[in-house]
Amino acid sequence: MSAFPGTFAFDEYGRPFIILRDQEQQKRITGTDAIKTHIMAARQIASTLKTSLGPKGLDKIMVSSDGDVTVTNDGATIMKLMEVDHEIAKLMVQLSQSQDDEIGDGTTGVVVLAGALLEQAEGLIDRGIHPIRIADGFELAAQCAIKQLDAIAQPFPVDPKNKEPLIQIAMTTLGSKIVNKCHRQMAEMAVDAVLNVADIEKKDVNFELIKIETKVGGRMEDSMLVKGVIVDKTLSHSQMPKELKNVKLAILTCPFEPPKPKTKHKLDVTSAEDYRALREYEQEKFKLMVKQVKDAGATLAICQWGFDDEANHLLLQQELPAVRWVGGPEIELIAIATGGRIVPRFEELTPEKLGSAGLVREMAFGTSKDKMLVIEECKNSKAVTIFLRGGNAMIIAEAKRSIHDAICVVRSLVKDSRIVYGGGAAEISCSLAVAKEADQLSTLEQYAFRAFSVALESIPLALAENSGLHPVETLSELKARQVAEKMPSLGVDCMLTGDSDMKNHNVVESLHSKKQQILLSTQLVKMILKIDDVRSNSSGM
Repeated sequence: MSAFPGTFAFDEYGRPFIILRDQEQQKRITGTDAIKTHIMAARQIASTLKTSLGPKGLDKIMVSSDGDVTVTNDGATIMKLMEVDHEIAKLMVQLSQSQDDEIGDGTTGVVVLAGALLEQAEGLIDRGIHPIRIADGFELAAQCAIKQLDAIAQPFPVDPKNKEPLIQIAMTTLGSKIVNKCHRQMAEMAVDAVLNVADIEKKDVNFELIKIETKVGGRMEDSMLVKGVIVDKTLSHSQMPKELKNVKLAILTCPFEPPKPKTKHKLDVTSAEDYRALREYEQEKFKLMVKQVKDAGATLAICQWGFDDEANHLLLQQELPAVRWVGGPEIELIAIATGGRIVPRFEELTPEKLGSAGLVREMAFGTSKDKMLVIEECKNSKAVTIFLRGGNAMIIAEAKRSIHDAICVVRSLVKDSRIVYGGGAAEISCSLAVAKEADQLSTLEQYAFRAFSVALESIPLALAENSGLHPVETLSELKARQVAEKMPSLGVDCMLTGDSDMKNHNVVESLHSKKQQILLSTQLVKMILKIDDVRSNSSGM
């Protein structure tokens, strides 16, 4: 059977036509029906995510097929764990994923917006407007909305000396997450981590240098930022000192073990003398290795491989603390942080290749046997580790996702430091601008423009609904006030404080993130509107 879906044949006039294989088993939807089913699938997904939007948004429990439970309200995570079969639903999952990869925040909003746009498109199709005209209209309307965002965007100073504005932005991101009880502390950790590794001149942040370590137990308030590296390992022998000052680290990827003969002959040990001789030879080799490490001036050996108890004992005798089984990524991070070189052979160890750290200490947790190594006061203070604690694995996993979002937002501000106001304020402002533009148009696209402006309102509507306000009343009032007072910072007062000005609440979002949300969702909607024929095996539908 060829890969071709059917057979090629010619009629009596020599015109080619195709006979499709398994035609009777295939299900085919065409034209408006296809678009309608797509819109329905996308709307269902958007309505699932809608309730997770904003600071009062609700969390979802996802149980995977093998029984793993995840509790989260991070849009991208929910989408990733949803088991969807519908082809359009899969596109929505990829949409939130691309927002997550690009910006890291706004993953829920982008899906809700795409759902709302499709919902509006359905009404226009019912009125007899061609899907392509709608798609083109949406594209123009999106450009108009982006122009409006640029117009209302405000410059935002990213200054390492004045961290307060950045902390406020990180707090906006974390407001809708589970960590909001130690809201400020988490935001400060995220901002400090980014500023430590950021290159402000180049507007660049190297994410590789920020590591997030977690440990179950303790309170969330016990989380901290370590300017250095945390390794989930302990010193190899329990009697080695628990704290070392001004350490010189030898970072080794060679094992502490005697060389094995690389021949096919086997070694017969027939008498006790032979055994003793072999043992002495091994000890000599061990001592030589330890001596080489000590001669280079190292006071701590970090090994990628393990070593046996005998080597361990010798290291203790020779007073050379060591850590074994340190994984590849950690080894690299330690090398970057301490300014050391990774050494593959003992012979190559020289004092220049050693890393240096001001303090290496072992952290013990509660009464459990859990211990971790902290390498602090490093030469190259760029590498930082965020260390999270929490009551159980699920809370910690969600805290890790939240802190990731906060770090991403601070990063996007370092890259492009303009902001717009959150709480639906930017969307209302764009919606008004698009609606105003619609009145200038004489072509069919004006319908698409109006629909786009209504779709943008879905974000503030969902925020109001999740906060227990009356959605339509709140939205009408905000729209009227934005027009009358010309204040694009008026948004939904989710915390019910009685003040709708997002400037006073410090609810801000990066301009880059908002633009990306509008552009990505418009692109996806255009793509869905252009599909008018779906073939699938009926068993799969």
